[in-house]
Amino acid sequence: MFDLERWEEIFDTIRKNKLRTFLTGLSVASGIFILVILLGIGEGMRNGISSEFEGDASNILYVWTGRTSVEYKGLNPGRMVQMKNRDFELTTLKHADDLEYKSSVFRIWNGIVNYNKESGSYRVEGVLPDYQFLENSSMVAGRFINHTDHVNYEKVVAIGNKVKTDLFKDQDAIGKYLQISGINFKVVGVYTDPGGEREESRVFVPLSTGQRVFAGGDNVNNMAFTLQKEDNFEAALAASNRFSAELQQFLKEQHTIAPEDDRAININNSLENAKRFFDLMDMIKFFFWGVGICTIIAGIVGVSNIMLIIVKERTREIGVRKALGAEPWSIVMMVLHESVFVTAIAGFIGLISSLALLELVGPMIETNYISNPSVNFTVAVSTVFILVIAGTLAGFFPAWRAARIKPIEALRDE
Repeated sequence: MFDLERWEEIFDTIRKNKLRTFLTGLSVASGIFILVILLGIGEGMRNGISSEFEGDASNILYVWTGRTSVEYKGLNPGRMVQMKNRDFELTTLKHADDLEYKSSVFRIWNGIVNYNKESGSYRVEGVLPDYQFLENSSMVAGRFINHTDHVNYEKVVAIGNKVKTDLFKDQDAIGKYLQISGINFKVVGVYTDPGGEREESRVFVPLSTGQRVFAGGDNVNNMAFTLQKEDNFEAALAASNRFSAELQQFLKEQHTIAPEDDRAININNSLENAKRFFDLMDMIKFFFWGVGICTIIAGIVGVSNIMLIIVKERTREIGVRKALGAEPWSIVMMVLHESVFVTAIAGFIGLISSLALLELVGPMIETNYISNPSVNFTVAVSTVFILVIAGTLAGFFPAWRAARIKPIEALRDE
């Protein structure tokens, strides 16, 4: 029930102690402000890390080889392992039901690309049609490398948007011919990539063409795969780890590599990388919650101390109230109301200020690892509950002390 007289008492006490109330509220407001800002930064870090994984397909696995580090079956360590077309073909045949997209890659080193008087050094790679989806690229004009290009050893090329801008300027590149290391290729497509200019500084040719024209034989430098979608992240991660282990074992058997050799075959599992980053983000978020809660606790202690002082100042008044028949619970509620009111108002000011700051400044923050820091509705609701609990805790112990004051002792108080 709304008690007008009680609220008049609360406002009267606040008016008489403006500075004390302001400083008390400031400690609570700053605690909520710091908590929300820290959580916003934590969310911004999660957004930034997530965007780093958008450059490629989310569940992609890259495979490359190095040198052996362990002697095995009479073969000395230090052998360079070279993957072949057959490795890719057997892998895709064995895991046909598990794979979504797949491609092997033959890299042409020191590829110089020319168009008329313009020239540049770009990454030139022979790939299969699925590589567009593995790289999460989208076409700006024309098309990507297709199956017919690969089967017929066509001299066609799909270029990145930056390559097109560098070499062709404002001209339409589709249908024109450029030279890669002096050999003519027809431009059939221009692509863009969420990874930015670095990823758009590449030139793709059909895998078979690249191997034949640039004397690659049946060698491949990399293999890339994505697996079929799973119901949740944990299931996808388990399937990805299982595929990685089986593929590594298969390639070691194919190339006579010791099972314990961890340098010869390398697999970069994007889901495993994502899990490590997200686990780190969860730890950082937990740390931010801890710092914010500790700051709020400091504010609660301040409010509680102030309420103890108020109870001490009003000892005679409380004694008179109890002598006139006031119940202990009414004394408790009198103190709690003031505590919750001061804490809630100050807390809401801190909450609204922090949300406003994140709303105004957040969209402007775009770094490698922090992007659009913000807090969601759940966090905002959580801070409201924290405010209520904080106000109750801050006032409960002073209120309980006030309720236990004996009238006769209170009336003797000076």
